[in-house]
Amino acid sequence: MSESDEISGDYSPAEITVPAGCGGLRLDAALARLLPEHSRSRLQAWLRDGLITLDGAAADAKRKVWGGERLVVTVPPAPTSAAAAEDIPLPIVFEDADIVVIDKPAGLVVHPGNGNESGTLMNALLHHAPELAGVPRAGIVHRLDKETSGLLVVARTLAAQTELVRQLQARTVKRHYLALALGKIGAGGTVDAPLGRHPVQRTKMAVLRQGGKEARTHYEVKERFAACTLVECRLETGRTHQIRVHMASIGHALVGDPVYGRAKSGDATLDAFPRQALHAWRLALVHPRAGREMAWESPLPADFAALLEHLRGA
Repeated sequence: MSESDEISGDYSPAEITVPAGCGGLRLDAALARLLPEHSRSRLQAWLRDGLITLDGAAADAKRKVWGGERLVVTVPPAPTSAAAAEDIPLPIVFEDADIVVIDKPAGLVVHPGNGNESGTLMNALLHHAPELAGVPRAGIVHRLDKETSGLLVVARTLAAQTELVRQLQARTVKRHYLALALGKIGAGGTVDAPLGRHPVQRTKMAVLRQGGKEARTHYEVKERFAACTLVECRLETGRTHQIRVHMASIGHALVGDPVYGRAKSGDATLDAFPRQALHAWRLALVHPRAGREMAWESPLPADFAALLEHLRGA
């Protein structure tokens, strides 16, 4: 087939003649240009596994092409999700053929796991859009913690998933959160501290100056109260528990956080809040097919809004 054709969905080998416009590129870079629905890391893995040949032979990803070479690509089927489809209501903010934007309620787990084999967002998605069984991780490209509410995007196709992952890696997806942090925060700032698995308590994350992954959170003060501060946090990276760990690391753990914020505020209503006070209120990205920037906002859920009203009246 020519470089402008789509690879067949039946996973039979497809032939591509490298166009002159790819001359001088590394093989993996040329493949990424010719097969944009697949990530470069995926294409490199297929090269290592012998699923892509160049002029009839295995080839290294670093080899340069000059145009005219014959590629044969055997696309393996996407792993089918083992999760069961379940009829769980989904608060959908936006949906088209490429993406679904969900306003996740607090208490909903994103992925099945130990102790949460069913009743998750993934189970709900597989019922809502059965074709997601053929997309890795049912199209989920980023997560929210179980007790964090708010917006997340799901890809409905492999091409959309690949593009959204690229945007996340390029840090062009804009994710804004509202959080109630314990104590009085004088001014906004940035927490730039690498994160990794806690060396002793493996279910927790921690700031790790050695061996941690780069993590950066920007925060801005929105409203101050006697015992806490409402802040808007913007993620530059997206590590597990990032906002929760970063705010705790500067002495301002989130209200209600059972893992990173055990201190009491002296306000009984504040101290009784049953989850971390964290809400993903704004999400912006470039639509993976249309190429236009889109943004969505989510109002505070009832429990968070009621807590703010209590604080304002205190």
